[in-house]
Amino acid sequence: QVQLVESGGGLVRAGGSLRLSCAASGRTNIIASMGWYRQPPGKQRELVATIISGGETHTADSVKGRFTISRDNARNTLHLQVDSLKLEDTAVYYCNVQIVSSGIRYSYWGQGTQVTVSS
Repeated sequence: QVQLVESGGGLVRAGGSLRLSCAASGRTNIIASMGWYRQPPGKQRELVATIISGGETHTADSVKGRFTISRDNARNTLHLQVDSLKLEDTAVYYCNVQIVSSGIRYSYWGQGTQVTVSS
């Protein structure tokens, strides 16, 4: 019902910035929330930031003040602006959307985009 295409990952030096994007298509009109997760090497996947249908955002303490989640006006593209990158930010970043259909919640995931921070 929802397809996600991510872009923007890459190799960046510590202190640099990237802008990750996630283009959603399909039943975008029923998206309840969108978010970014990341999985560092050898670690479990963790929540980075979310934005709900009303526009409210939540950001993990580990990236507070450095990462910003946003949507475009059409609410079909999710962005994550990542600034002041640290080595610890190296991870595969995943786009996630949640929809509700017939009272049941479903999750969809992007393919992931690699962010590598070098010294």
